[in-house]
Amino acid sequence: MLYQIYEAQRSLMEPFADFAQAAAKLYSNPLTPFGTNPLAQRVSAGYELMYRLWKDYEKPEFGIKTVNIGAGDVVIHESIAIDKPFCELRRFKRFTDDPIKLEEMKKQPVVLVVAPLSGHYATLLRDTVRTMLQDHKVYITDWKNARTVPLEQGEFHLDDYVNYVQEFIRHLQAQYGNCHVVSVCQPTVPVLAAVSLMASRGETTPLTMTMMGGPIDARKSPTAVNNLAMNKSYEWFENNVIYRVPQNFPGSGRRVYPGFLQHTGFVAMNPDRHLSSHYDYFEHLIAGDDASAEAHRKFYDEYNAVLDMDADYYLETIRVVFQEFRLVHGTWDVRSPEGKLERVRPQDITTTAHLTVEGELDDISGAGQTEAAHALCLNVPKARQKHIEVKGAGHYGIFSGRRWRDVVYPQVREFILQFNEQPADGRAREGRGQTQAA
Repeated sequence: MLYQIYEAQRSLMEPFADFAQAAAKLYSNPLTPFGTNPLAQRVSAGYELMYRLWKDYEKPEFGIKTVNIGAGDVVIHESIAIDKPFCELRRFKRFTDDPIKLEEMKKQPVVLVVAPLSGHYATLLRDTVRTMLQDHKVYITDWKNARTVPLEQGEFHLDDYVNYVQEFIRHLQAQYGNCHVVSVCQPTVPVLAAVSLMASRGETTPLTMTMMGGPIDARKSPTAVNNLAMNKSYEWFENNVIYRVPQNFPGSGRRVYPGFLQHTGFVAMNPDRHLSSHYDYFEHLIAGDDASAEAHRKFYDEYNAVLDMDADYYLETIRVVFQEFRLVHGTWDVRSPEGKLERVRPQDITTTAHLTVEGELDDISGAGQTEAAHALCLNVPKARQKHIEVKGAGHYGIFSGRRWRDVVYPQVREFILQFNEQPADGRAREGRGQTQAA
């Protein structure tokens, strides 16, 4: 019922948001009678703030049109390589007319970026993708909003997440010979499980596995996020945060953890910071500081855009990762698409080099949680393991922003390049007729 009440409230507020937007433009236009009022700028700023607080935030676009490589830009084209019921494997193809640059790009490593399915869209990793495109062929898991997935498509479980990752890895291996995997936050756990299962079966595993700010072992330095998941029972989550999608969406009737509840939790973690940010936005509008105001808009366009998660996936993640710690205890069994239960054994990984990255000030995945992957992958030679702690970085700073670009990415790039043992036929499989794309 709560979901229906929220949707009714959102529908009720929609015309007021439209009015506030129109009024903000009216008072900011000096050619209108309202725009000549001495208080026009302040009134316009007030309406603009109301519009931003009331509006509905849709899924943002990646919006990566060009990337600078070498001495010039190359054009980026998005395409969907695999379309699954709950996820799209999205490719960012690079185009250039420079034959020398084209040959250089074709030789570069291919990277699967596994985005988190924990509230926000994969576009949260826009800066991650844009930066990596300078030196890599890049694919990303673009998770779908569960409320848009019809019931006839079935449920989505944590096991399905693991199986999706394996399917995507195999797809890239078939195309290029092998690949590298980068996981950010929540997917570090299912990605490690996916690679472990592939190793246990004797399959070819990715060349490298980079895990950034994820809860491999959530018992270490638990944060407020961890404590909530640990201190509340499984039944509490099932009874208090799971609702059915209303009838006006394709996924009507699906049990989900709604995005609006997740957003409320995000804001509740740092309410003073968000209040201050909105007040600063108001002040920037009054002062005519367009650059600062636009930076605020871009951040909150992303931050306020949230998706629903399928209830089974969410509840199983709570139980497996944060309550029973099955990965670190060695008790996690994953059901394959064929229905077979398989034990997750990170100790079976022997060749995949792995890099872990943590932020010194991370308040979502505490110190040591990601680094714990090294102890689990005990049969990977020490020479193929590396850990980075980024001084002064919070959670988002390790994959987005200045510290990501200047401190983290150069080390990730070198790590991938160091172990990029590309098979001789990997580049030959890229496909004929793509002489201008990589």
